[in-house]
Amino acid sequence: MHIPDGYLGPQTYAATYAAISPLWYLALRKVQEELPKKHLGLMAVGSAFSFALMMFDIPVPIVGSGHMVGGALLGILLGPWAAMVSISTALAIQAFVFGDGGVTALAANCFALAFLMPFSAFYIFRFLSGENSRLRLHKYIGAFLAGYIGLSVASLFQGVLIGIQPLIATSGGQPLYAPYPLHVVIPLVAGANLLFFGAVEGILTALILRQLQKSGWRVRTLANRPVSPPS
Repeated sequence: MHIPDGYLGPQTYAATYAAISPLWYLALRKVQEELPKKHLGLMAVGSAFSFALMMFDIPVPIVGSGHMVGGALLGILLGPWAAMVSISTALAIQAFVFGDGGVTALAANCFALAFLMPFSAFYIFRFLSGENSRLRLHKYIGAFLAGYIGLSVASLFQGVLIGIQPLIATSGGQPLYAPYPLHVVIPLVAGANLLFFGAVEGILTALILRQLQKSGWRVRTLANRPVSPPS
């Protein structure tokens, strides 16, 4: 899930930095304006939680490695903008301090795992588990699908970035960066996530959400608001 240095050409990672820079700025503004100061500590906990999950890498041929992210859970609990800041922070620390994921590919990794994943998960969960739903089971099904689909969307985006490199970054007909085409990368990405990582992410999201609610946390699903902890 962490794209390393050397996999993406300059035109690709420059485009991802250009795309995510205004989103980072907007996320910081949203957090500053909308997130109560008493909940800022939850963002730090969210960063640590995501950081820890992403350190458990499992090798995947060609695409590098796979792991859980916690992006769906953070998107549901904190709202997608705050989740974006938390996960981006974790990814930046991993890239600059631990060399886990490339510095040149940091924007691509953040766009996938810190933007696409929590946003898709948040809206999937909100659609399936609105506060007016009378069936509590819907909330946990929604949480599972939010994690499953959110991670799949993020990894598919990364797979596309890797798979288009032989088409856009060549010299004399030879790939300069990742040499694997889309028809090789996409099945590996889809298979790894549909069969394992996405399912584990979904189960983890549903189980943790269930435990939090049993302990008295109130999750808001109809507005972009942070979770309310027990008083």
